[in-house]
Formats: sequence, C-alpha cells, structure tokens
Amino acid sequence: MKTRDIMASDDIAQLADALSKTHVGDGELSYKGLGLKLDNAASVEELVREIEQYQGLRALRLEGNTVGVDAARAIAKALESKDQLQRCYWSDMFTGRLRSEIPTALRSLGSALMSAGARLTELDLSDNAFGPDGVKGIEQLLKSPSCHTLRELKLNNCGMGIGGGKILAEALIGCHRQSSAHGAPLRLRVFIAGRNRLENEGARALSRAFQLMGSLEEVHMPQNGINYAGVMALASAMRHNPELRVLNFNDNTFTKNGTLAMAQALRHLRNVQVINFGDCLVRSEGAIALAAVLREGLPILKELNLSFGEITQEAALVVAQAVTDKPHMEKVDLNGNCLGEEGCEALREAMENMDKGDVLASLSDDEGEPDEDDDDGDDDEEDDDDDDASDHCNEDDEEDGDILKENGIPRKEDSPEKPQSSAEVMSFLSCPSAEKLLQLGETRTDLGQQVDVSDPHKAADVFLKIASLYKEEPEIKTAVLGTIDAMLNKLLSASALQSYCFLSTLLVMIGLLKGEKKMKKVSLLPGQLLCLEHAVQQDYFPQHHASLLHTFISKNSEALKSCSSAGERLSSALEKKCHDQH
Repeated sequence: MKTRDIMASDDIAQLADALSKTHVGDGELSYKGLGLKLDNAASVEELVREIEQYQGLRALRLEGNTVGVDAARAIAKALESKDQLQRCYWSDMFTGRLRSEIPTALRSLGSALMSAGARLTELDLSDNAFGPDGVKGIEQLLKSPSCHTLRELKLNNCGMGIGGGKILAEALIGCHRQSSAHGAPLRLRVFIAGRNRLENEGARALSRAFQLMGSLEEVHMPQNGINYAGVMALASAMRHNPELRVLNFNDNTFTKNGTLAMAQALRHLRNVQVINFGDCLVRSEGAIALAAVLREGLPILKELNLSFGEITQEAALVVAQAVTDKPHMEKVDLNGNCLGEEGCEALREAMENMDKGDVLASLSDDEGEPDEDDDDGDDDEEDDDDDDASDHCNEDDEEDGDILKENGIPRKEDSPEKPQSSAEVMSFLSCPSAEKLLQLGETRTDLGQQVDVSDPHKAADVFLKIASLYKEEPEIKTAVLGTIDAMLNKLLSASALQSYCFLSTLLVMIGLLKGEKKMKKVSLLPGQLLCLEHAVQQDYFPQHHASLLHTFISKNSEALKSCSSAGERLSSALEKKCHDQH
C-alpha cells in the first residue's frame, strides 16, 4: 500500500508541476503534450479542480496524455457543469490503454457533455486507435443536441474500418435529421478521417451523410483503401457541397472512372482552393479530364497535387497549359509521375513560359518514361475492382448505376436517350462505305448530330469510321467533311470535360496515348488525319483543343509515320492554329 501511496503522490506532484505549465486563458485550459499517465481519480484530482474552478471554459486540451477509465469518469464529473464548452481537443489520449477501455472512457466524457448542455463546435479525437467500438463510444454524443452545432470533426488515424465508417455515417445522418427538426440543421464544415481503412463501403456510407449536410468546406480522407467505386460515391456527394474549399483524397485508388467522376463533380464547385489527388492513380486520361475542368472552372484554385499518378509527359503538359489563366495558383505538384528527363525539362520550360515557373513543385522523384511495351499491370485490377464491388455491394448496384449516370459515365447496359437512328444510318455504321454515305443524302447531318457526347468511345469510333472513307474525289470529300463538321461541331461545343474525354479517347484509339484498359488500336489511314486537319481549321475547333492534340502529336510523330504527308499536314495546321491564337 505504501509503495502505491508514494507512486500516487509522485503522480500528483508530477501533475501539479505540469499544471503550473498549462496555458490558462481565452477560455482554454490546456494539458497538451504533457505525457501524463492518468489512471484513476486520485491522479486527476488537481486537473479536476482546475476544470471545476475555471469559469467560462470553452476549450479543453487533453491531447498527448493517456487517460484511463476511472480518470475519464472523474474528468467527466467535472465537465457536467461546463455548459459553455465548445471545443474538445482530445487526440492521442489513450496511448497504452486496452482497446476495450476506450469506448467506456469516451461514453463517460460524452455523457458529461450532454448533461452539461454543452454545444460543441469542434471535436478532435484523432490518433486514438479505437476502431469501430470507439465510434460506438461517441455515437450517442454525435446524435445529441450537443453536436447539432458541430463545425469540425477530426477522426484521423482511428482505425475505424468499414464498420466504424458506417456507424459514424448513421450518427451524422441522425444528428442532421434531429437538428433539422429543431430548425437549425447540422452544418459540419470540416471533416477529417484519414488512415481509417474505410474502403468502398465506408466511403459510400459517409457519402450519404455528406450529401445530406451539403455544408462541407474541407474534406480530408487520405489513405483509406478506397477505389473507384467508393470514389464515385464521394464525388457524387461532393457536388452537393457548394462551399467546398479543400479536397484531400491522397493515396486512394481513383483510376479512370473515379477521376472522371471527381472531374465532373469539380465542374459544379466554384470555391475549391486545394485539390490533393496525389498517389491516386489518376493516370493520363484522368489528368486530361481534370485539365478540362481547370479550363472551364475552379476560378480560385491555389494548389493542385497530382503527384505519383502514372501521368505521362504529354498529359502533364496539358495540365500545365490548363493552369495558365489561374491567377491564384501557388503550387502544381506533378512529382513522381512518368515524364522522363526530357519531359521534366519540357514541363519546367512550359511553366516558365507562362510565368509560373515558381509554381511548379520539385520533379526530383520522377519515375522516368514508361516502357513502350509495358502492359498496364492494372488492367486486370480494374476488373478485379468490378468483381469486388459486386461481391460486397449487390444491394447498391442500382445506386452505383445512378452515380455512373450522374457523372456522365455511361454503363454498358445503359442506352442513353437519343433520337431514333434510321435503318440507313444503322446500316452505314455497321459497315461503313462511301456509297452508303452518299445514299444517306441530307440525313448525313443527322448522323453527325446523333452522336452521344456522353459516350466518348462510341463518338471516337464513329468519327474514325466516317473519316476512313475520305477521298479526294469531290463528291465523297464533300460528304465526308460535311458529316465530320456536323459531328465535331456538336462534340466540341459540349462541356470542356466531355470534349476533352472525346479527344483523349480518340488519341488512345489511334495509339498516341496509352489508355488504362486494353483497347484495339485502329490502323491509321491518311484520310483520318486529313479530316482532322480540315476540322482544326474550322471556327468550331477551339484553340485549346488544338493545343491538346498538338502536344500529343508533336511528341509522338513516329506513330503517324504510316501516313507521313497527312501527318505533316495535320501537324502544321495544329501549329498554325496554336500560333494564330497566341
């Protein structure tokens, strides 16, 4: 007993010494980072006294100490009278505690806040490895009137997992429902939950809460094992949060579909200042889609992180061109991609030419140019993801379809509504020939108009089929170019995102851009390049689209060798278009 008394008195002496160093003022009481081991009521006597005596306590910092169940109960008792408490900084508060103890400690503290009638604005429980059970420990608090006023919720590195993510989502939805019934809906602004293994199901569940709230300004969910299915759900929710300023999904796996969904969401968001999609496997097609959104939106963007995303030199240059008119841009991070030495130099030069050399982050970790014959190891991964999604989320298949459709990504089984094609048009598309094209007469314009702008693969396929019929014979030439004009006029007057997706798909099909999925390459014909040469010179073909094509064609002239003179004509038309506009 005596030894224990000595230890207890030592703890109290240590606490008294620590308390003398605490910051007391501005409504805040701080024991931050004191490394106190608070096991029982005796060990917190002095701390409890300070809390009880502090009139108008608004913020309590307990982070960087370790609190046991009995100590938490004693602290909770002191908090029952603190109705003005608004901010609880309780991260890294249970080091060395049994996982089974933490929910009990959290329940005690939460009950005290509810009893006091506190109205919290900020709750930080980061770096407490409490798992799904820990989320259960704060579930009632989150649903209670004490959290109706919550503005910032920080749960970084808590090991919540899918189960914890679902419990958290339901608690937030419950809080929003009850606060709305009282006439003041929950307006959470900051949500932080990185490193929590939320995966697709956890991301989906939280997406429902985010969509309902619609008040988010910052979302930080890095390193959560979320792939494109979960990313698409999150993208759909982000669209409904118009005040979003910071989006951080670093180190999740977007791939093409996830990036396209995020790009589509970003079109609707005018207040975004920071985008962190680093280490997200955005890849080149995704980077081009994001460049399109940079072209037509994101007016106050300050930071763009697309590092470690398997982006090639050409796509990185397209991104660089798209930040030209961003006056607030402070940092563009394209480090760790596949540019190669020449590509890094070209990117630096491009940024300097736009007076944005100081905006480009270091390229010291560049992965080098991808090998020509290097098949994408992730072709199957996306398929695995498909299986994975269907295995775990059968009940949500319909919802996934809605998300796909909402983000302008057609499903295979979807047949978007469009004018009924005539038998002649269908016959032509199934087996194109110059003779059939001439027979179409006036309906050739309809053929161009019927192309679905939301299906870039089909649009590119139809373009190449029609362009393959090009001949110098006047009647055929006029028919082909007239049809191409009608078609491209429609495609390129769509949103920049849709037109860039069409052009990047076209580049994949003609072998100038490595696509994410294996796609049968078209054997290029001179007529196809000559049709592009004609189109580039028309008013409907914007300069920045020409610039995109020029970037890829100038870096991959080898791929056009089979059509040398047509390729040269196209290159010179692109150069002229780009030069005329500068």
